[in-house]
Amino acid sequence: MDKYLEERKSVIQVAQTLSEGGFFGTRSGTGGNVSARCGAEGLVAVTPSGRPYQNLKPADICIVDLEGGQVAGELRPSIETGMHLSVYRTRPEVGAVLHTHQHYASVLSVIDEPIPPLFDEVSLHLGVQVDVVPYGPSGSPELAAHVADVVANGGNGFILQNHGALCLGKTLEEALTNVEMLEKAAKVYFHALCTGKEVTRLPRETLSMIEKMRKPPKNDG
Repeated sequence: MDKYLEERKSVIQVAQTLSEGGFFGTRSGTGGNVSARCGAEGLVAVTPSGRPYQNLKPADICIVDLEGGQVAGELRPSIETGMHLSVYRTRPEVGAVLHTHQHYASVLSVIDEPIPPLFDEVSLHLGVQVDVVPYGPSGSPELAAHVADVVANGGNGFILQNHGALCLGKTLEEALTNVEMLEKAAKVYFHALCTGKEVTRLPRETLSMIEKMRKPPKNDG
């Protein structure tokens, strides 16, 4: 019996949803990657390298530990596994990581443009500002280190310079929602910039309220 079956099936479902929605840049390609924690075992289920998402089977999903050692699966884990693991090590509350090549976030990635606070719902879910992670070659320790540094800000949505986007969540479902919110904000911001007019931002009072709401509750135990 596959002890990781449910996690593997959930990773495939989200990967296929993203692929069919065009969030990986192409529907027939293998760009982008998906991962999720496996319970309390300190393990992560991650998509394999170079495999079309439409054809994935549960056994194709790789299981790795937080240092990158492969625990289960015959295929090679995604080239970006190190980047995913850097998030999990930095942010213990994160349960899922989605790396996409979605269109409008990618546009902002090539002009090195963070997304300012435009909408209260987006800022509440993703963070007051969507920051840009400095460039590092795909799959490199340099990129993983840059990601670890920037995600420490507590946000759930990020732009990867000259690369794409990264979204986090406590669950795969939450991370998927954050991908969609990021693309909405990126699309609106791009078109707003194209008008040449001033882009208005949320008032300081609203941002203060959002920052308080985003803070984790204090543990008095």
